[in-house]
Amino acid sequence: MQWMMLILAGVFEVTWAIAMKYSDGFTVVVPTIITVIGYIASAVFLSLALKHLPLGTAYAMWTGFGIIGTSVLGVLLFHEKLSVPQIICILLIVLGIVGLKLLSKE
Repeated sequence: MQWMMLILAGVFEVTWAIAMKYSDGFTVVVPTIITVIGYIASAVFLSLALKHLPLGTAYAMWTGFGIIGTSVLGVLLFHEKLSVPQIICILLIVLGIVGLKLLSKE
């Protein structure tokens, strides 16, 4: 269950970040509200995951989910470009997340 909480925290992390981009500096109401709700939900689910997971592992995975999700959605939604070195680094983050999960005792 703690891994599901961490995944939800990551999903809400990506949600608030994307909504913040759409909020145009908090000048568009609906994306601004989604940003605030997503931010709070992300923190709540992270805190629930931290009840049973080590801080370093959970925080690294949470931020990793955010980096991966926002990078992919940045390309898909905002037509941002990723260079080959950036893609390699994102793949290394994916490898790190997989390693943390496989080596975790939880």
